[in-house]
Amino acid sequence: MTTVRTRIAPSPTGDPHVGTAYIALFNLCFARQHGGQFVLRIEDTDQVRSTRESEQQIFDALRWLGIEWDEGPDVGGPHGPYRQSERSAIYKKYSDELVSKGHAFPCFCSAERLDQVRAAQQANKETPRYDGHCMHIAPEEAQKRIAAGESHVIRMKVPTEGICTVPDMLRGDVEIPWDRMDMQVLMKADGLPTYFLANVVDDHLMGITHVLRGEEWLPSAPKLIKLYEYFGWEQPVLCYMPLLRNPDKSKLSKRKNPTSVTFYQRMGFLPEAMLNYLGRMGWSMPDEREKFSLAEMVEHFDINRISLGGPIFDIEKLSWLNGQWMRELTVEDFAAKAREWAFNPQYLMQIAPLVQGRVETFSQIAPLAGFFFSGGLALDPALFAHKKLDEAQVRQLMQLILWKLEALRQWNKDNITLCIQNVAEHLGLKLRDAMPLMFVAITGQASSVSVLDAMEILGPDLTRFRLRQALELLGGASKKEAKDWEKLLAELK
Repeated sequence: MTTVRTRIAPSPTGDPHVGTAYIALFNLCFARQHGGQFVLRIEDTDQVRSTRESEQQIFDALRWLGIEWDEGPDVGGPHGPYRQSERSAIYKKYSDELVSKGHAFPCFCSAERLDQVRAAQQANKETPRYDGHCMHIAPEEAQKRIAAGESHVIRMKVPTEGICTVPDMLRGDVEIPWDRMDMQVLMKADGLPTYFLANVVDDHLMGITHVLRGEEWLPSAPKLIKLYEYFGWEQPVLCYMPLLRNPDKSKLSKRKNPTSVTFYQRMGFLPEAMLNYLGRMGWSMPDEREKFSLAEMVEHFDINRISLGGPIFDIEKLSWLNGQWMRELTVEDFAAKAREWAFNPQYLMQIAPLVQGRVETFSQIAPLAGFFFSGGLALDPALFAHKKLDEAQVRQLMQLILWKLEALRQWNKDNITLCIQNVAEHLGLKLRDAMPLMFVAITGQASSVSVLDAMEILGPDLTRFRLRQALELLGGASKKEAKDWEKLLAELK
């Protein structure tokens, strides 16, 4: 009997997302329930946005939750390497095979030509898709152009009519018309694969038997199925998990809800409660109990108990569940976990030098530095009144700083300072014009310890969360403002 093997394949391009943890948890439970293996693979073919720092954050966040993998970049295994950036030669071999079999072709079209084709199709109210321009170039001519160094991608051929039946564990057979599919790029001009080719090749070579992934990938499933057919490989069993939703039913996004696992760690949630809550996203125990451990979830796991309605990720409900877990701790464990969370020597030693020169008694520490041990802050809108800027300019400055800090991958005082300085200078201001607003948003006070040091110590998740909170308090950005300000953001270095 085949051993069940599942996987999670996150991209290391940002903060570790709760959606990644949710999909990882269900893959882990499914594999463990069947006595199988769970693999972690890193999809880092986006060379511009992928970072090793982000990769490490994914490892740390999943391990904090209690999710462990049998094979992966950091633990090794018989099917490595487990980073796609280290598998380029493998993808090239299989891409060449598809071209030689006539299932794929080199495409030399420029970005300008593709934009023109797309614009013309949209003007005619047609589905934008590649028009097959390079599909009929003779193989000899294509090889000559490649040998001459002409930039090109490799595209797969797809049928233009008929229906593809996608077998989904949760929905049964889903019919998707082929005329919705584009001739997908499989290999980019930089010689690295796209998601589609890399996933199919890796899942096959790593012996993945079941693929549980988010339902946003269901519409493109025919392309994956067609690639398995082209290679003559048996496709894994497919399962498209319902997407996590905000309380207003929209897709979970950081604009409405903190989505980084690290945020919840910094806010003082217990990992057991967080994992328990993710396990309740669209799934329930046979006896419907709300509080359960990972071991209990594995023991009772049944994929057929997943509900297709978009599960609501609600921080209030998570907080309630976290409270249940906290109240069941012994007092000793409660104190130990609080100490581990923020009263540990490493954290306190970062704060002590900032506080020492500003207090005359120990009793002054809490009022001055309490914000280091808080999540959200009770902010006074009056403190955001600015000598130079009107209310709209204050919001604009803070929104641009937030956007810049959201894109910042290497979080340290110098980089934080540079982000704020760049925004201020672009708006014709000085760093000192922006800092009073940062003091209030981050510390809740008009003046405190060095706010730039504080932002580094608090970390990206809490810093961004507090800036979002401050903006919300001040009324946020209207649709028109957001559009105008995004243009300004594009002009920033």
